[in-house]
Amino acid sequence: MLASHCLLLTARILYCPFALENMEFSAFPLLLFKLFDRFTVLAVFCTTFCLVFDFMKRRKTCGNYPPGPRGWPFVGNILQVDLSNPHLSLTKLWKKYGDVVSLEFGWTNLVVLSGFKTLKEALVKKSEDFADRPSFPIYEKVFQQNREGIVFANYGNWWREQRRFSLSTLRNFGLGKKSLELQIVEEAEFLSKEFEEEKELAFDPHFKINNAISNIICSIVFRYRFDYQDEKFLQFLHVIEESFILEGGFWGQMLNAFPFLCHLPGPQRKIFENQKKGIRFLQEIVTAHKESWDPNTPRDFIDVFLAEQKKQKDNPGTSFEESNLIGTAFDIFAAGTETTSTTLRWGLLFMMLHPDIQSQVHEEIDRVIGKDGRPRLEDREEMPFTNAVIHEIQRLGNIVPVSLPHQTYRDTTVMGYTIPKGTLIIPNLTSALFDNDLWSTPYQFNPGHFLNTEGKFVKPEAFIPFSAGHRVCLGEQLAKTELFIFFTYMLQRFTFFLPENEPKPNYRDTQFRITLSPAPYRLCVKVR
Repeated sequence: MLASHCLLLTARILYCPFALENMEFSAFPLLLFKLFDRFTVLAVFCTTFCLVFDFMKRRKTCGNYPPGPRGWPFVGNILQVDLSNPHLSLTKLWKKYGDVVSLEFGWTNLVVLSGFKTLKEALVKKSEDFADRPSFPIYEKVFQQNREGIVFANYGNWWREQRRFSLSTLRNFGLGKKSLELQIVEEAEFLSKEFEEEKELAFDPHFKINNAISNIICSIVFRYRFDYQDEKFLQFLHVIEESFILEGGFWGQMLNAFPFLCHLPGPQRKIFENQKKGIRFLQEIVTAHKESWDPNTPRDFIDVFLAEQKKQKDNPGTSFEESNLIGTAFDIFAAGTETTSTTLRWGLLFMMLHPDIQSQVHEEIDRVIGKDGRPRLEDREEMPFTNAVIHEIQRLGNIVPVSLPHQTYRDTTVMGYTIPKGTLIIPNLTSALFDNDLWSTPYQFNPGHFLNTEGKFVKPEAFIPFSAGHRVCLGEQLAKTELFIFFTYMLQRFTFFLPENEPKPNYRDTQFRITLSPAPYRLCVKVR
């Protein structure tokens, strides 16, 4: 009845303005009051309905679910976590709520695992229970299928097939062999020449190191390396760099929590533009491979994948699809470049800030390898101090502070708490690397964390920068080889020091972008 009165009044005003002249205006306030009253009731009803619906969506049906802070309606706890430094926020929650903490991002339930004992139980002892991956809306718009690639693929036969294939192919093209060591040494020589050309002037080593590290994985996946001045490749590296910043930052997290944002204008659309640029770069390389491909003489990872794709072309359930080749190549390239490059940048920063430790590394290198010898992986056994320094760089640098999200593959328990299937899991690796009970000086650069009383190298069990279990980093072995040879070669050739008349960098100034990198800094090098 009220609605009909409103429509009639509106029609009279719109189509017959003169009708107001004949209207009894004493009735007008009463009509408005009734209208307002009904709208108030409707608003209260809608608000109550939405809140009840939100409550039902968030209600936990399993018993003994982990504790956590109370979230806001509709957005959950997303406003209570600093998305620019999530590892710091999660560490505060760890101190307040314990090793297993529940959160909500929108209507997504997630559980944060902290403390080495908890991480070991989940990622190692119950590895399969926590081996799945959640869906990432941030990748679905451009990649179409969430299962493409290795890193973000759901756990199952498809993922196992691709991981076995990738490990086997990487080994066939040098992983763990002398031939790859020689490639790394040769690339270290190229990087050294780039450093020498700076002639002791201050410079930012970021993209020189990025290019050097990426060339190792490029030689395996694409067959060739790129020149340090190759504009097209440098542009690709900048796209990867920006993608890490955007995807790991505020807008990336908001897109994953609220997928509808991908349809709205705003800075988040830059994420999709960069993904398209990266895919286009890799697609051109794959297309070029197809034109010159000989299945009998595979040259690199792409050729072997194409051969397997041809072999399984009649298998409807095959994981060897071209779209997956692009995703896998993207995963291997990004993961194989960013983490090692970031670790080396942390390493050079720590050497500048600790010249006494740098001098001890110089002394050990000169004694074991000499000033003109080529570093070899087998030298590591005779260089406990240098090895300890590299591991301490990884620990204090905290390159992957919260790992990539996992998802429970089945209903499970951890530390006595019940976690349902499909729950998003955040392994807080920072908690293991900075635990006061496990490290004598967790917030100081101290290579002694990895040396026993006799000066021999030891690796504590809590050192898990590559994560652990089924989802342990695919390129761990390659990264360890690269770190030792590149770091040793650089320290063999140069002394790194702070530029004059520039503020001293603070290693606590960091940038979170999936990985945790030092704030941009400049250094000077002097040939030894």
